[in-house]
Amino acid sequence: MNNKSVLVIHGGAGVISKSTISGEKEQIFLNSLENILLAGKKILKQGGTSLDVVQEAVRLLEEDPIYNAGKGSVFTELGTNEMDAAIMDGRNLKAGAVGGVSVIRNPIIAARAVMEHTNHCLLVGKGAENFAKSKNLEIVEPSFFFTQNRYDQLLRAKEEKIQVLDHDGESLLEKEKNSSVDNSSTTTISVGVDPIDPKYKMGTVGAVCLDSFGNLAAATSTGGMTNKMHGRVGDTPIIGAGVYANKNVAVSSTGTGEAFMRTVAAFDIAAMMEYGGMSLKDASNKVVMEKLITVGDGGVICVDKHGNVEMPFNTEGMYRGYVIIDNNKPNDENDIITVSIYK
Repeated sequence: MNNKSVLVIHGGAGVISKSTISGEKEQIFLNSLENILLAGKKILKQGGTSLDVVQEAVRLLEEDPIYNAGKGSVFTELGTNEMDAAIMDGRNLKAGAVGGVSVIRNPIIAARAVMEHTNHCLLVGKGAENFAKSKNLEIVEPSFFFTQNRYDQLLRAKEEKIQVLDHDGESLLEKEKNSSVDNSSTTTISVGVDPIDPKYKMGTVGAVCLDSFGNLAAATSTGGMTNKMHGRVGDTPIIGAGVYANKNVAVSSTGTGEAFMRTVAAFDIAAMMEYGGMSLKDASNKVVMEKLITVGDGGVICVDKHGNVEMPFNTEGMYRGYVIIDNNKPNDENDIITVSIYK
């Protein structure tokens, strides 16, 4: 048995609006993160595998409409929801992903089904949805994913003629700052309880895990970016960009999707560790704080085979948390749970 079991989760990154958000609203997110960690901890304590844990953690994140994944997914330019998800098993490099799906209740479950029941890594659109139906996964009406605050974000995006509300916050802020358009008459739209400014939140959820058997796994899910082009797929279902796991490390990404694809960020961390002998801390910080930042914003959550945890991000905040279980001391009071939003 491995000495440690570890689960790390994230719910997106972005620009902070702490000065305008009450402690009560922040607590909603912190409580959500903690409850999901406790659910994952229970599975780990019962001898569950890292794959089962990351799938369930991400499924729970998909079910909570405060996150941009599953039920809380943002809208495309056509007013539809198109979701992506991926999962990877570090034991054998098996991976599965779906992209551009609109009727699968939990895309992460479909991603695992792709991994376990096909010879492929990625299915998209109607093909992915038909496959999910064939495996008796839960199919819902597109209206299931409607939430008013996400739709309000779409309306505002169209009004401001911008395509990114949930990604690349810093560049968008700069764009608005330098804009000559007079927005003084723009109506402020309620966007729910999000303590990271929903205009600039990088919407993705994810989980990485080291189980008691010493196996690693990673999973990521997203609704993408508000007002994105129909058919746009980001980094989330791209193995090595939005998610990666091998026998050394598991990584889940959140941020400017195109930047993570261009830098192959998740794999880059694993490669620096394997080929360069770098520690998890050094590798993850180099990728996020030196390489990724030159082309985009975001962060990653990582756990290595020794149970070390790193959660670097180059934005002002990232929903994140972890639980560390000491497998040599079964009492709960020996376990560590931490949840955070701001730096």
